[in-house]
Amino acid sequence: VLAPYGMNQISPVNRLKPPSVRFWLGTDHLGRDMLSRILYGAQLSVIIGFAAATLATFISIFLGIVTGYLGGKVDLVVQRLVDAWMSFPELIILIVVVSVLGPGMPQVIFVLGLTFGIAGSRIVRGAVVSVRENMYIHAAQSMGAGTPRILLQHILPNILPPVIVLFTTRVGAVILVESGL
Repeated sequence: VLAPYGMNQISPVNRLKPPSVRFWLGTDHLGRDMLSRILYGAQLSVIIGFAAATLATFISIFLGIVTGYLGGKVDLVVQRLVDAWMSFPELIILIVVVSVLGPGMPQVIFVLGLTFGIAGSRIVRGAVVSVRENMYIHAAQSMGAGTPRILLQHILPNILPPVIVLFTTRVGAVILVESGL
């Protein structure tokens, strides 16, 4: 919709044109519009970036809320697994998993979402641990509110600011790692 010309639309008479009103970023040696080529190229990266960051955010929220709220042995075991996962270089994990699963956009989104989601669970867990000690959580527990209600209505809304920051930083990081992959 945004691209004024097709990605591979060749116009030999418009070869190597400088930026102008007709070609905002000029043309290449075959007369293709550079703005259109950039927009088409960015489309895939943006789709993968947002999809993987969304998956990573959901994984981070799930792991972080469960381990942060429950605490104890569950927290200890899951966080040690997260530490072990984070000790391996991201790019090596990504290359190995993508080589096993095969190439393709869904596989890349899954692997990137899983990698960044597990690492981001530590941030969400920290926010949950700080929120769970507030008086309104203790009041909800004393009134008989169940764990799902406390998690969804009291803890989740109060940890949204770090989750939003986590999501927005993950989009850029995912695009960078995906381009390296």
